[in-house]
Amino acid sequence: MTIQHLARRSTGAVFLFVAMTCCAMAQNLANVVILGTGGTIAGAGAAATNTSAYRSAVVPVDAIIEAVPDIKKLANVRGEQVFQIGSESFNDERLMTLGRRVADLVKRDDVDGVVITHGTDTIEETAYFLNLVIHSTKPVVIVGSMRPGTALSADGSLNLYSAVLVAATREAGGKGVLVVLNDEIHSGRDVSKTNTFKLETFKSPYGPLGYVVEGQAQFYRLPARAHTVNSEFDIAQLTTLPKVGIAYAYGNVDRAAVDAIVNGGAKALVYAGTGNGSVSEFMVPALQDARSKGLQVLRASRTGSGVVVRNGEQPDDKYGWVVAGDQNPQKARILMALALTRTNDPAVIQQIFWKY
Repeated sequence: MTIQHLARRSTGAVFLFVAMTCCAMAQNLANVVILGTGGTIAGAGAAATNTSAYRSAVVPVDAIIEAVPDIKKLANVRGEQVFQIGSESFNDERLMTLGRRVADLVKRDDVDGVVITHGTDTIEETAYFLNLVIHSTKPVVIVGSMRPGTALSADGSLNLYSAVLVAATREAGGKGVLVVLNDEIHSGRDVSKTNTFKLETFKSPYGPLGYVVEGQAQFYRLPARAHTVNSEFDIAQLTTLPKVGIAYAYGNVDRAAVDAIVNGGAKALVYAGTGNGSVSEFMVPALQDARSKGLQVLRASRTGSGVVVRNGEQPDDKYGWVVAGDQNPQKARILMALALTRTNDPAVIQQIFWKY
């Protein structure tokens, strides 16, 4: 046998070995579906220096995935475009559509985790909603970016890599819906956007659940409130969400916003009060009128953190009002809408806020 024949046989054997090795590695990797919904992570600017001025939701999810080839070393990934919108355009109908798709995917034996690319403006609301209605222990991770992929020091690629890493990590299961940005792993219940442009904008009042460090997901605490499989809310049992409005308090506020919410057909009203959910003396009658017309009235705080104390600033028992506890107004709206699918009793709704 000639040297050329031996070389060809040897080369063929190497190719076969490499192919078999790659196949075995792929079989051992987790299967992660990446759902694209748009946002800055799918955005593009006219120049590399455009970090805040750009067009969002223009890059398809498959292109976002291809721009981060290393994620294919973490998991067997495939993309699916659900929406292509800025997250400020999320509404209840789109929340329901996304929730149903996630629920369908996590039921499948060939899906180990789900990643959702999402605009940062309403990540906290989507994350909290999914945290309450998805009945699965499989990792569901929401990710976004503060800069478009065309910008200098764009953060989307590393954020996506970290999100897929977390979704493919067995330890991420059973911790509720997670939000991963800026090397941090947050609970979907707690996290909120706190700054308009900084990379470290996402914060939780009790800190992150963990971090992504040098290719490893490291967890340090667990969420204490009920979520996912321990939630009484199930996307499979929901058809629509009751309308809930938010009225914002400020100095010299009048009742126009409250009356508009009442007349707009809402079933509940979240009052984003000053301080500890304070209600000015001239706004109490407006909220009492709303309650007399059948709307649930919930006191929250515009401060962004802290606990609204029941019967503190106002006699909630006397008025039949509910308080948000530690939830900000936008998250309180989500929970109130879900609570109304179960009951219209303010005492029961208050217990729901204590539980979740």
